[in-house]
Amino acid sequence: MTPAINLLKKLKIPHKLYPYECEAHDDFGKHAATQLGLPEAQVFKTLVAHHDKQAVVAIVPSSGMCSLKQLAKATGLKKVEMMKPAEAEKLTGYKVGGISPLAQKKLLPTVLDESALQFDEILVSGGKRGLSVGVAPQDMLTLMKWIAAPIGEE
Repeated sequence: MTPAINLLKKLKIPHKLYPYECEAHDDFGKHAATQLGLPEAQVFKTLVAHHDKQAVVAIVPSSGMCSLKQLAKATGLKKVEMMKPAEAEKLTGYKVGGISPLAQKKLLPTVLDESALQFDEILVSGGKRGLSVGVAPQDMLTLMKWIAAPIGEE
């Protein structure tokens, strides 16, 4: 299993595994949604942004993009920019396409797009390509101390 799944088990957070076929893609979130037959708005992608040395995690629907302006506002930073893929991999300990917002190498401020709150379950990366994990967004806000904010945009 992955560190993300191990953390969910250790903390006894209810979750469901969603394995799917995955090869290299430009948009892993949309691919996961298609493979799993779920709406793109319910399958979330994990992005890593930064301002100077402060990195932050954004979790947005795979159907859209992240508003960097809103992400900066939600985290109290002046501005943020997307982190280069190689830097995000080094920081999180996960490969692009499988970066999970859970059990990263370093605990980072994590912002979940507030659209997630319309669902009882959302899917996020389980920590490797081809594995999503279903979790309750409210559990993530409460137990993982994520922040909900309007950071997604179509």
